Amino acid sequence: MADRELPLYGIKHELITVVEETTDDLYGTYPEKRTIADKTDVGFVLLDKPVNTRSKTAVIIAKELLSVLGVKKVGYSGTLDPGVTGLLPLALNSANKAISVLLIGGKEYVAVMHLHKEVNEKDLRKVFSEFTGKISQLPPVRSNVKREYREREIYYSNILEIDGRDVLFRAGVESGTYIRKLIHDMGEKLGVGANMSELRRTKVSTLTEKDHLVTLQDLEDAMYYHEKEKDDGFLNYCIGSIEGAIDFLPKVFVSDSAVDTICHGSPLAVPGVSKMNKFNAGELIFMSTLKGELIGLGRSVLSSDEIVRGKKGIAVKTDSIVMKTGTYPKYQKRIIS
Repeated sequence: MADRELPLYGIKHELITVVEETTDDLYGTYPEKRTIADKTDVGFVLLDKPVNTRSKTAVIIAKELLSVLGVKKVGYSGTLDPGVTGLLPLALNSANKAISVLLIGGKEYVAVMHLHKEVNEKDLRKVFSEFTGKISQLPPVRSNVKREYREREIYYSNILEIDGRDVLFRAGVESGTYIRKLIHDMGEKLGVGANMSELRRTKVSTLTEKDHLVTLQDLEDAMYYHEKEKDDGFLNYCIGSIEGAIDFLPKVFVSDSAVDTICHGSPLAVPGVSKMNKFNAGELIFMSTLKGELIGLGRSVLSSDEIVRGKKGIAVKTDSIVMKTGTYPKYQKRIIS
């Protein structure tokens, strides 16, 4: 079977210009030009969780390391068991309001299945094929969710190597799928039993191991350079911006004059839309400044086609706001003399 990708991989959004507008450089900051101080307020770290460490423990350590920078809150998406390594996305301060978006996409793992008895390779590959697509899975006893059967999708499952009773494979799965239970169920189907001996998460939504994946030691080294040598080069590498992590969402680019109103919780009206991607009504939307900064998330009330045709009405209903009020000037109604 040819390798497939997770659902959000390779999405390209068409850009529609509604009104040609420019942005005032006096307000806000292009994400790629943020200082460390600005970055940490909406920062994102793709952590490589170490083995034999709880996810919460790794987050606490990261928070302590970055506290000197004013980081008071660190959240994460997708708990990994202590023995599991790999991608653990962290959000700093205000970026916490957007980190849950990563649950929309799937996740990829590389795992080692240990069979309790020898199995014919043909039978093994047949079972892997049968456990691809929609499956019904009962969460394990030690889980934080209600134990009832849930439908989950296995997007792809490819055997990489077979060494006796050990099977190395890569699987792309829907969020909320338990790989340990998947391996157990395949072992039961084979009639020999199986358990998971190793597991590593290699992708989360569109994030991969190539997207500035860093270790706790990297963060410690970066803070050393920052504090002792006044060099922020490595720290800038370690801390990205939340915008890049959720770039797969369709965007609406907002006029400078409408940004502060949204920051106060108001919905985005059609006249405030400058550019946008194509989307349907009811979709989760990345509300962006013309500089590419995340203002917040919302649900589209109208489709992009309806926004182009209409001149008034609510385009996006505000859900969560990331940007601080006052970043852009208050809207001033034009007075015609």
